[in-house]
Amino acid sequence: MSVNKEEWKRELKHIYGSGILFFYYAKWPILIGLPVLYYGLEYPHNTVLDILWIWSLVLVFKDLYVWFILKKSYCESGSCKTESEGAGDADNTENKS
Repeated sequence: MSVNKEEWKRELKHIYGSGILFFYYAKWPILIGLPVLYYGLEYPHNTVLDILWIWSLVLVFKDLYVWFILKKSYCESGSCKTESEGAGDADNTENKS
């Protein structure tokens, strides 16, 4: 039974997409809930859950970096104005030639 490359790539894309969705929705409950389980409810330690907790912590730091550090440096150019700030502004720098 041979599996061609296209089927293999499709399955890898499904796994990758599932991982993205899982960590998008589960990183905060894992990050907050696991210490509560361990120290509040005396749940026995589990290596797999510890690895998931560390990975969730890394993803949260990455999100905070992107939200606060990268957005700040991107918005320094003045291109992040909201519509209410730029509404009716005839001297908008984006429209200047």
